[in-house]
Amino acid sequence: MFPFNLFGKCLLVYLLTTALGLADSAHIVEHHDPIESDATLSLAKVVDLTLEKYPDETWLKSLEEEAAALGRRGDSWTAGASQAGLRFQEATSGTLHYIDGQVQVPLWNLGQRDAEQRLAKLAESNAMSQSDAVKLRVAGLVRVALWNITLANLSYEQAKIELAITDQLLAKVQRRVELGDLPRADFLLAQTESLQKRSVVTQAEAELMHARKRYASITQMTKIPKDYQEKLVGLTEIQQNHPALAAVNSQIERKQAELNAVKLVGSGQTNVAVGINSDRFTSDQRSNQTESFNIGVTVPFGGSAHLAPQVAAVNVELNKLIAEREQMNRDLEQAHHEAEHNLEVNRVELGIADELKQVAEEHLKMTQLSFSVGEINLMDLLKIQSRTQQAVLNAKQRSIMIQRDIALYNQAVGVMP
Repeated sequence: MFPFNLFGKCLLVYLLTTALGLADSAHIVEHHDPIESDATLSLAKVVDLTLEKYPDETWLKSLEEEAAALGRRGDSWTAGASQAGLRFQEATSGTLHYIDGQVQVPLWNLGQRDAEQRLAKLAESNAMSQSDAVKLRVAGLVRVALWNITLANLSYEQAKIELAITDQLLAKVQRRVELGDLPRADFLLAQTESLQKRSVVTQAEAELMHARKRYASITQMTKIPKDYQEKLVGLTEIQQNHPALAAVNSQIERKQAELNAVKLVGSGQTNVAVGINSDRFTSDQRSNQTESFNIGVTVPFGGSAHLAPQVAAVNVELNKLIAEREQMNRDLEQAHHEAEHNLEVNRVELGIADELKQVAEEHLKMTQLSFSVGEINLMDLLKIQSRTQQAVLNAKQRSIMIQRDIALYNQAVGVMP
């Protein structure tokens, strides 16, 4: 992990422990979206709680139900529903009665039951893989939402600090104007600067409320972890056990098993029929009754043309999944590269931002002293003060962006919180 300086560490501790819960702070706009920091919550716990209420949860449950249904079919001793038939025939003269009872049972084709059982197992595995992929996607949403709150809160806090500094300057300028040391135009200029800073605070507050609302919308809660910093998991390339890749690979294996099971249906199921016949003949002279047992086998053939469309449909779905996997590989590699590059860039930028902050603060002190003795005008002071405040904000932002980029890097390589 990137070694932060003392300023960066203190800033992150401040923002992640106290500044995120501003329920008791005064707000310019009445609309307020409260968020509370909870020390008992962890990032992993938030992801789990979010997943329980996530819309995809119903779909994931249906995948488990489908796997269970396929398992019951594969465990069945028959290839389909058995049929029972009963036929009764009587001659119009009433002298001949014929009763025929029969039970027909469809049999598995060679290897078909094993194929169905393998399909059921892969469907169960696919349900778990899809659940992991959805969980990673939810983790990404939560990660981004949390760090957006942190950055928005930083901008809001910095805007309030800048407003307070500007108001202090306004009071000093007003006093000097009253003493005749400065023209009234300087008071109007300082007042304009104060109003502009107040507008910045209003906008920053609105962005913070938006960030909070997005988090609440995703997680369906108004509490955040007290600490959600992550350790960097450095990987040189995307692993095959990446949840997104594992999910699509599981889908492909399941579809291949389904294709094999469909092919083994062949022309249809062989049926075995077992029956009992009863014939009774009566006349004036005699009566005769015969009972018989029979068994028959029905073997289908020549049905390949009728099965072909179903095989082709499954094959289309299979090849679509293979294409999606290839595209996903490219997307994940690109996301990994961008996450790694962003982290490296912000590490360098953090060092530059810290140096700029130190230089700007020193320059501002000199400028404030020069203004107090009348060596420079108010306009120059305001420009340098604005530049310094921006340098301070940039340095604070870079410290947070490093931690955000670590979270996004872990997300790109498929690491769960």
